[in-house]
Amino acid sequence: MQSENTQPENIQSNSLPDNAYRELRPGEEYHPVMPAVSRPKEVTLYSVLFGIVMAIVFSAAAAYLGLRVGQVFEAAIPIAIIAVGVGNLTGRKNMLGQNVIIQSIGATSGVIVAGAIFTLPALYILGLEAQFYQIFLSSLFGGLLGIVLLIPFRKYFVKDMQGRYPFPEATATTEVLVSGEKKGNQAKLLAVSGLIGGLYDFVVSTFGWWTEEISTRIMQWGTVLADKTKLVFKVNTGAAVLGLGYIVGLKYAAIICAGSFTVWFVLIPFISHFADGQTIAVGEGVTTLLRDMSPEEIFRNYARHIGIGGIAMAGVVGIIRSSKIIRQALGLAVSELKGKKEADETAERTQRDLPMKLILTVLIATLLTTFIFFQFGVLNNWFHACIAILIVFVIAFLFTTVAANAIAIVGTNPVSGMTLMTLILSSLVLVSAGLTGTGGMTAAMIIGGVVCTALAMAGGFITDLKIGFWLGSTPAKQEGWKFLGTAVSAATVAGVMMILNKTYGFVGEGALVAPQANAMAAVIKPLMEGGATPWMLYLAGAALALILTMIGVPALAFALGMFIPLELNTPLLVGGLISWYVASRSGSERGKKARRERGTLIASGFIAGGALMGVVSALLKYFGADWFASSWNATSGAEILAVVMYVAIIGYFIWDSLRAKPEAE
Repeated sequence: MQSENTQPENIQSNSLPDNAYRELRPGEEYHPVMPAVSRPKEVTLYSVLFGIVMAIVFSAAAAYLGLRVGQVFEAAIPIAIIAVGVGNLTGRKNMLGQNVIIQSIGATSGVIVAGAIFTLPALYILGLEAQFYQIFLSSLFGGLLGIVLLIPFRKYFVKDMQGRYPFPEATATTEVLVSGEKKGNQAKLLAVSGLIGGLYDFVVSTFGWWTEEISTRIMQWGTVLADKTKLVFKVNTGAAVLGLGYIVGLKYAAIICAGSFTVWFVLIPFISHFADGQTIAVGEGVTTLLRDMSPEEIFRNYARHIGIGGIAMAGVVGIIRSSKIIRQALGLAVSELKGKKEADETAERTQRDLPMKLILTVLIATLLTTFIFFQFGVLNNWFHACIAILIVFVIAFLFTTVAANAIAIVGTNPVSGMTLMTLILSSLVLVSAGLTGTGGMTAAMIIGGVVCTALAMAGGFITDLKIGFWLGSTPAKQEGWKFLGTAVSAATVAGVMMILNKTYGFVGEGALVAPQANAMAAVIKPLMEGGATPWMLYLAGAALALILTMIGVPALAFALGMFIPLELNTPLLVGGLISWYVASRSGSERGKKARRERGTLIASGFIAGGALMGVVSALLKYFGADWFASSWNATSGAEILAVVMYVAIIGYFIWDSLRAKPEAE
C-alpha cells in the first residue's frame, strides 16, 4: 500500500488485495481497492441517474418475468456488467466508486420485486382486491425497514467476520466491477469464462439441447427406485450454480448438502415407508395418497416444512448469539440520543455509516407510517393495527440477521420460507384477536408483504455493503442512496403488478404463473378458514436446529439445505470439491493461492454470464421466441447429453484453474 502522503485522488489499486477472501491473521488489516484516505468519485449526477434507470428497468423486468415466466433473477450482477460496459464504451475513467453506487441503487429492484411478487399476488389469487397504494406502501415500508434494521449489523457482517463467510454473489459482482478498471489478463479471463458460462446456460434455457437437470431417473433402475422407495438423486447442470459452489467452498457446501441429503435420502423414504396409504392436508389441494406421491411432492408437502422450522430456530439462535452486537448497537443509539459525540465522526471514510440518530429517526418514522397504513389502508381497527405493527417489527428484526447470514453463506435468501412462517404466525395471532375470513387474509398477506420485502432487502443489501467494503466505498453513501432506489423500485413494481393483473390475471386460463404467491395463498386460506397446519414438522425442524447447534454444526446452513431443492444443492458440493481439488494440486502455498484465485475468477465469470444470459433468455421467451426443443429435451438422449456437457464444463473449469502460474503473483 502507498503511504498516506500520496495524493488521495491517485492511490486507487487496480486489483483486490491478497487477503480479500480469507480470514485476517491477528493484527492484520484489510486495505480496500480505494483506500480510506482517498476521495473517489461516488455520488455524481451520472451515477444516481444511471442507478435510477437501472432500478426502473430491472424492477419492471424482474416483476414481469417473475410473474409471467416464474423466474426470479438477481439484478446485482447484470447491472454491474452494464455499468462497467457503458463506462468503458463512453471512455470514462476511474469509475469504480460510481459503479458501486449505480449497482447499489439499481440492485434494489431485485429485492423489492422478490418481496412483492412472493406475497401480494396472493390477494388476487384469493379473489381479493389490492390497490396501488397497498402494493406500493407495503413494498416501500418493507424496504425501508430492511435497510435501517441491517445498518447496525454492517460492521459485524462485512468487517468483523471478514473471510468467514464466502459471499458468493458479492464476490462475483466485485470481480466484475474490478475487471472494469483494468485491461489485463484477469479482465480477459473473466470475460472468457463469462462468455463460456453464459452461452452454456443460454443454450440450456433457450434451446433445450440438453436438460437443465440430471437425475438417477436417467436409468431404468433409477426410475424404479424413485417410484418404489422414493429415492432420487438430482443435479442442476447450470454453469452459474457450479460457479456459486466453487465460491461457497467445500466446508459450507458439505454442510448444506448434508441437510439436503438428510431430507432426500432419510426423511422422504422414511415418511413414505411408514405412512404408506395416508394423506395429510399440509396445504390446500393436497389430496394425493403418500404412496402415489413422487419424492418431489413429498418434499414440497412435508419434508420442506422441517427446513422452515430449522431456519426459524436457527434465526432465534443467531439472535441470541448476536445479543452482544445488538446491545452495542442499542448502546450507541442511546448515547447519541443523549447528545454525546457521534462515534462515526472520527471513523475513517470506509467505515462511516449513516448517523445512528438518523437511522433511529427513519426507523420510528417508518413504523409510525406503517401503523397508520395498517389502520386506515388495511384494517380500520386500532387494536388489530397495533398487533400488525408488532408482528412486522418483531419478525423483521429477528430475521434480519438470518437473511444476511443466508446470503453471506450460500448466496440464496430463504425469504419465502421465512415469509411462510410469518404468514402462519400472523394468521394465528390475528385469528386469536378475532380477525378471520377475507379481512384476515388481506391483513395477513399485506403483513407478509412488508416482512418479506424487509427480509429480502436485508439479504440483498448486505451483498451491496460487502462489495463496498472490498472496494472501499463509503458505507454512508451506499446506505443513504439505497432509500431512493427503494422508493423508485416500489413504485415501479406496484404499477407493473396492477397492469399485469388487468392484462393477464392470476387465476384462470392463460394466467400468470406466480408460483410463490400461489403457495402463500394455499397456506393462508385454510389458516383463516380453519384447516391443518404442519406444526409437528416445524417443531421437528426447530428441535433439529437446536441439536445441531449443541454439537457445533452451523444450523442455518444445514436448514437451508433442507429447504432448498436437492438439484440446487448438489452443484454447490460439486463446485466445492472442484475448489478443494484445484487448491490441493500444488505443494506450495503460492501455487495453491494462484490456482484458487484463478478459479474464483472463472467461477465469477460463470455466475455473471449465467445471470445475464438468464435475463436474455427469459426476455426472448416473453417476446414469443419459442426455440426450445421440447420433444428432444424430454428424451433420455437429452439427459445423457447433459451428463456429457456437465462433465465437459467441470473438466474445463479444473483445467483452466490449474493453468495458474504461481510466479506471476
